[in-house]
Amino acid sequence: MPSFQYRALRADGSIDSGNLDAGGRQEVYRLLEGRGLKPVGVEEAAGKSTVSGSEKTHFLPRSRRVSFRALEGFTRQLSSLLAAGVPLARSLQILGRETSSASAAEKWREVHDLVVDGASLADSMARSPETFPRVYTAMIQAGETGGFLDVVLGQIADFQLREKDLKAKVVSALIYPAVLLCLALAVLVFLLTFFIPRFQAIFAGFGAQLPLITRLIVNASDLARDYGPFLALIVVVLFVVIRNWLRSDQGMRSWQNLVLRLPVVGPLNARFAMTRFCRMLGTLIGAGVPLIDALRVARESIGNRTLVDAVERSIERVRQGDGLSVSLSDCPRLFPDSVLEMISVAEETGMLDKELVRLAATTDGDLDRQLKTAVSLAEPLLLFVMAGFIGTIFIGMLIPIFTIQEYIK
Repeated sequence: MPSFQYRALRADGSIDSGNLDAGGRQEVYRLLEGRGLKPVGVEEAAGKSTVSGSEKTHFLPRSRRVSFRALEGFTRQLSSLLAAGVPLARSLQILGRETSSASAAEKWREVHDLVVDGASLADSMARSPETFPRVYTAMIQAGETGGFLDVVLGQIADFQLREKDLKAKVVSALIYPAVLLCLALAVLVFLLTFFIPRFQAIFAGFGAQLPLITRLIVNASDLARDYGPFLALIVVVLFVVIRNWLRSDQGMRSWQNLVLRLPVVGPLNARFAMTRFCRMLGTLIGAGVPLIDALRVARESIGNRTLVDAVERSIERVRQGDGLSVSLSDCPRLFPDSVLEMISVAEETGMLDKELVRLAATTDGDLDRQLKTAVSLAEPLLLFVMAGFIGTIFIGMLIPIFTIQEYIK
């Protein structure tokens, strides 16, 4: 059984410390509370922990990934518990006990243990970036600093739900074009590896000079059949190299900057970023977060590092005393003139938070229509490309057939 070192407060305010053997930190807390002590810090004693036989049988690591639904439910329930006056540590303990997900329960207990040990909730969550995104912990930190953590948690849950709906719209719009693209590649591979070799055997029997387009298609078929595995390996290696490059800061910035320059995708990407920024900023200001702090948190929701850097320069101007609309004019890719004018009017009327949220909701509707239009244009374009490839192959293979009679004569 593991051994834990503890420090706890006695009823008279003095410090008690020592070691306890327990099955886990939660059991240590219960034992200390049973003795009338208030835990201050609990750490597992180094070199004294043992592993039970049942734990030794788990050769594969358990999945620690927390689903979006579990995180959204945790956020909303924690907001409700804090609003009802339940202490933070007690709320975390309740949520860790009630969740049905083993990975989520383990993660909530980790956060609880760190909070009990004296860390802030934001710092505790920041140690698990795979579960709590940076913008999430930034909002938590703002709520803790301002003393309205329950309000911010409720706003985070609403923001997460809207983001999920927005991503679902994008994914559903891209499903059909993606299916068409995969179908086109599958048909092309079938023609090159199965269909064309059958015709090639017929053409070889006549010993005639094939047209240029037919020779090119036959050569491509030979290349696909003879070096197919090698080409597939090259594609996999390139995919891994490009993926690792995109994970680097320089690669991510270069890719995101390229996306912004694309004709249709770039403006849509910038509008999505503006929607997230405006909704986050309006939510934070409405919750009472100071403007500078709200801007720092909201910029993390943009996602594109090029646009994040541009907003950082705007934050410096706001800190120097400029208005928000004037400062954001340094980001023409992100904020069109019409948006800046609406923000300027909202600043003058004192309705900045409501106007930002309304602007995000309105832009959501516009983006939905633009996305549908872009997809409706992409579908016939992909069909045209697919028909062009397949039609070229069929024409290239049929041209020699029309001249076979001449060679027979």
